[in-house]
Order: sequence, then structure tokens, then C-alpha cells
Amino acid sequence: MRFVIQRVNKSSVSVENEVVGKINQGFMVLIGICDSDTYEIVDKMVKKMIGLRIFEDSEGKTNLSLAQVGGELLLISQFTLYANCKKGNRPSFVDAGKPDMANEMYEYIIEKCKKEVEVVEKGIFGAEMDVMIENQGPFTIILDSDTL
Repeated sequence: MRFVIQRVNKSSVSVENEVVGKINQGFMVLIGICDSDTYEIVDKMVKKMIGLRIFEDSEGKTNLSLAQVGGELLLISQFTLYANCKKGNRPSFVDAGKPDMANEMYEYIIEKCKKEVEVVEKGIFGAEMDVMIENQGPFTIILDSDTL
């Protein structure tokens, strides 16, 4: 599982020119799922993400977590995080999770986050989406379950 976490001032996701998810300060998270992912991996990844202390305190140090700043979450599925570019110039996506399983994991991630964070917004699984990001910093963290 892969999370690309961007600390944002605001972010939104639209499908067919209609906003389906929108947040203020918090994390916009792109989520990649592979077939070997499990609920235990989700639990570990969500715990790590929510606990990240990447917001500035009064001294300008990155010491504060999402909860400490009243941050919000925008969760967007993105199978292209599992692109394999080893051969040729056209990426292969065979390493990405099969749609039914990946959607089940994505929904579990959303429900898990809702237990920890007051505002959790999401994209639409499998849809063509337009994402607006006002990355604050810029600050981007990549979490990969293979390296946690």
C-alpha cells in the first residue's frame, strides 16, 4: 500500500465538473492499493499517517499532528501509484490491486479514518477525477507499507 500525503491549506476533488470532496487545512492523500494488502496493513498505514507530526508549532518546528491542528482529510484512490515503468515507455499497472478488492480496502481506509478524524472527504473510486491542491510548504510524504 502506498500513501502520498500532501500537507494542504485546501484541496478538492471534482468528477465531471462537480466537487465531490473538499477540505481546508489537512492532508490530501493519494492511495495506491495492491493485491497483497490486508486490513492489518491498512490499520498500520492509517495509524502512521494520522500520527505524522508535520504541522508547524508556534516556534515554526514541525511538531504538530493532524488532530492537534484540527486538520481534515481528503482521500483519493490512485492505482497509478503502482505503475511499473521498467520496460518501454508505456507504464504497466499489473501490480495495482484488482478493482473489487482495492475498492473494499479503500472504503475500509475511509471508515478507519472517520473514527480518528472529524472531517474525512473522498473521491469516487475508479472515476476520472480532477484534483485541486494548495500544498502548504510544499510538504509531501510518501508512506509505503513495504518500508514501514
